[in-house]
Amino acid sequence: MAFTYRGLTASFSRHAVTDSEVEQHLQRLRQQTPRIEEVTDRPTQRGDEVVLDYAGFCDGEQFPGGTAERQTLTLGSGAFIPGFEEQLLDKVPGEEVVVKVTFPAEYHAPELAGKDAEFRCKIHQIRIKSTYALDDTFAKEFGNFENLEQMRQELKKSLQAYSDERGEMDLQDRLLHQAALTLDYTVDPNELEDAVEQQLQNMQAQLAQQGLSLEMYCSFMNITKEDLHKDAYPAAEAALRNQAAVDEIIRLEKLEASEQELGEAVALICRQNNMTVEQLKPYYDQQFEAAVRRSVLTMKAMRLIREQAVLTEK
Repeated sequence: MAFTYRGLTASFSRHAVTDSEVEQHLQRLRQQTPRIEEVTDRPTQRGDEVVLDYAGFCDGEQFPGGTAERQTLTLGSGAFIPGFEEQLLDKVPGEEVVVKVTFPAEYHAPELAGKDAEFRCKIHQIRIKSTYALDDTFAKEFGNFENLEQMRQELKKSLQAYSDERGEMDLQDRLLHQAALTLDYTVDPNELEDAVEQQLQNMQAQLAQQGLSLEMYCSFMNITKEDLHKDAYPAAEAALRNQAAVDEIIRLEKLEASEQELGEAVALICRQNNMTVEQLKPYYDQQFEAAVRRSVLTMKAMRLIREQAVLTEK
């Protein structure tokens, strides 16, 4: 079978975001985002959030790691060592408080374990958290919109754009997979093993972000690491085949990445990571540039497949 990447056929459908989906998303945003209001007419009480500075002293000497400015603390949360938060009750903004505590005997810093200490604190602000009503105030304070209706409209546009983007990515992935199946390709066993290991490493990193380990995941799913390793082969082989197909398209079409395209890709990376180009420069070595170039060429190859495909919208 000849390698075919032009004139492929595929069907696709566009999901139209509904008003119900918008409302569900608004409710999630409302529940996940507390309203924070400053309190100025009373002293602190349990449940309040206070903004304070503090400096810790032990045996008359200030100790490392015991100092902070504009720290946020919810009184009664138990976030600080026992006895600390209780001594900040019934205080007012601007008040300076000396908090005296004893570090637990099993404290993580051995040099402080079991010792008496004092924290010199200054309270800057008292705040309370409450749940927003789904109204214009929520739209203004959370979303910086004029009113809730405007927020609904803009959110619907955003959700629709996201849905369209995901649909387009899925379509391009399916077309690339279809093209890759026509490629005369034999997987290299060593490359396949490396790809499997990379998949498992990526999975481990994703689990770590959720506070989980690979062992915990296997226990939850009632599988072994050997099962995970075995199950990773088909996806790893498909990824290598797709990569080989992209490489062949780049070669056949003589695709190149211009300096402007590379610059635009770097700018996108910076926006996605809230960085400036200057901040990115220390990381921009030959390996990084090669990865950016590879990404640009891959996108060009996939766009070419998509533009040359015969598509049917459901």
